[in-house]
Amino acid sequence: MNEHAAPSAYPLRVEGELDGNLSRWLWLVKWVLLIPHFVVLVFLWIALVVVTVVAFFAILFTGRYPRAIFDFNVGVLRWTWRVGFYSYSALGTDRYPPFTLADAPDYPARLDVEYPQALSRGLVLVKWWLLALPHYLVVGVFAGGAWAGLNAASDNGTWSSGGGLIGLMVFISGVALLFTGRFPRSIFDFVMGMNRWVFRVAAYATLMTDAYPPFRLDMGGEEPISDMGGADAVTPTPAAGLS
Repeated sequence: MNEHAAPSAYPLRVEGELDGNLSRWLWLVKWVLLIPHFVVLVFLWIALVVVTVVAFFAILFTGRYPRAIFDFNVGVLRWTWRVGFYSYSALGTDRYPPFTLADAPDYPARLDVEYPQALSRGLVLVKWWLLALPHYLVVGVFAGGAWAGLNAASDNGTWSSGGGLIGLMVFISGVALLFTGRFPRSIFDFVMGMNRWVFRVAAYATLMTDAYPPFRLDMGGEEPISDMGGADAVTPTPAAGLS
């Protein structure tokens, strides 16, 4: 992530740059090429669930998210997004994703989460299961059967593999790419908006922010810029009186 980037409309920042020279046929076999990533991601997501439980109790008693756990969880989301962007969450690039939790500034898919200095001790009890329920319904439509609450990407690291609107739109784009050599830009922007929504919910569900995800489809490859209280302001958290 560019540390000098303008502040985004939500603490989680998801971006992707569409490759203008995609292979017509490579998307048909990317699932095979990514088997090593899928294996690694299964274990990373198991670890994420375990350490998020630890973070839950740390927030409950101290109001702070342990920085080492936070950085690890961001790394898992980042790895998941790079794999998804290469494969069936976007098909946005043919560059093979790196095996790293760290940020890869030269890779066309980027993700980062702003570290919270303090988190609500009360919200941690309800936000990941009760407050996030409406978003889980929306994400279920976007990502299909691969999303099941907090286990959004634990199956194989790319939730669109379970179906859903993301998978359908990416498949349509793949067919268009196969026959025309071009990825429809409008579909890419729409898919990016759905992926952005999914990852915002994932960050909220894994307790990394108290900012309630907005019910808004921010489309396009670049993250929308916050206008400090205008149309792109972060949605207030329900039950914000909990402390």
